[in-house]
Amino acid sequence: MLAPSIQKNDKKAKLLIGIFSVVVFVAVTFLSKFSLEVELPFDKHIFALINAILNTCVCILLVVALIAVKNNNYQLHKNLMLFAMLLSVLFLVTYIAHHLFAGEAKYGDANFDGTVDAVEVELVGNTRPFYLILLSTHIVLAATSLPFILFTAYRGLTGEYARHKDLAKRMWPIWFYVAATGPLVYWMIKPYYN
Repeated sequence: MLAPSIQKNDKKAKLLIGIFSVVVFVAVTFLSKFSLEVELPFDKHIFALINAILNTCVCILLVVALIAVKNNNYQLHKNLMLFAMLLSVLFLVTYIAHHLFAGEAKYGDANFDGTVDAVEVELVGNTRPFYLILLSTHIVLAATSLPFILFTAYRGLTGEYARHKDLAKRMWPIWFYVAATGPLVYWMIKPYYN
């Protein structure tokens, strides 16, 4: 096992993780209601593509990190997981940028008028309920898992490996699901970007 990277301080960790999680949740929730009317010198949906690429990279890193820890390569596991967390922070920045500059697209809104009428619903058929379920599970799990993912990392960084492993067994599949469904959500909503 590795030596602890940071000194254990549960009170401070709980406070910092709690504040960060609430700030992220409020920022994403609040900023999703607004968009900036700014002409960018590039396609404003580039941020969504970057989001999909970052999610794909995180997904791959999670799998490789899992393989590394199963092979007792703890240093590689730690490095890969920290890199996955860094990419997730970059994802958050580009996610907010995309919503600020591009607003919200609606699945099935073929005429880009901001609503999905009965004809458009009929055109997309059964894919719309599938998309909405996929999107809602992706969003809910992304929003609720953040503090637990951070606590999992904290337990590993403080050398509390039994607690880290217990949390990771529950959180890894959720983080993987969020990372894997992100590109699928992008692929499905991309035709409705205006």
